Amino acid sequence: MLKMKKYISEFIGTFSMIFCGTGAMTVNEVTGGEVTHVGIAITWGLIVMAMIYAFGETSGAHFNPAVTIAFAFAKKFSWKEVPSYIIAQLLGAFAASMVLWYLFPGSETLGATIPTVDVGRAFVLELLLTFFLMVVIINVSTGSKEIGIIAGIAVGAVVLLEAMFAGPITNASMNPVRSIAPNVLSGNTAGLWLYIVAPILGAILAVVSCKLIKHDNCCDEVAC
Repeated sequence: MLKMKKYISEFIGTFSMIFCGTGAMTVNEVTGGEVTHVGIAITWGLIVMAMIYAFGETSGAHFNPAVTIAFAFAKKFSWKEVPSYIIAQLLGAFAASMVLWYLFPGSETLGATIPTVDVGRAFVLELLLTFFLMVVIINVSTGSKEIGIIAGIAVGAVVLLEAMFAGPITNASMNPVRSIAPNVLSGNTAGLWLYIVAPILGAILAVVSCKLIKHDNCCDEVAC
């Protein structure tokens, strides 16, 4: 029963994050820019912060396969839980994008991640964005539970920051399911692979950097 609560939390949290974040992008698209780029970045930061506070105590508030995989790599999360978490995250993301597709049938992207630079540079940027994000996350979370009030503010702030400056280039995904759902439903699948691979590699590199700068056993606390 406890595990099911974790999966439901990941589903609802991911749904809410994708609905509000890509929803802001979709509304901005169909209204000709009423939300604005700054408004989109703020929306992403606030919804991530809110969902961490809502579900951090229950599931650890991953909402991102790259984060889940990185926590498992860091031995802060059980590998056997990874597939279930990712499935819940995928379902939440697709559910959110389907609702947006129903609400805004005139949208051509549904908030999809479409790079404005070549694939190589987009890959490097997404890798670095996720690296920075995971560096913050791994230092304010145990993997299965967020630590105190700082986690939501810290993670939400870095998401807002990265969406603010990198949004115009790659849409600042940092999350495979955040890209998969809207890209697939809107038919914008060219280059989708980079939004899956780059965040995972970036998150794992963040764990490696943590091991290099902190004590040797910093990532050896296995979470149930």
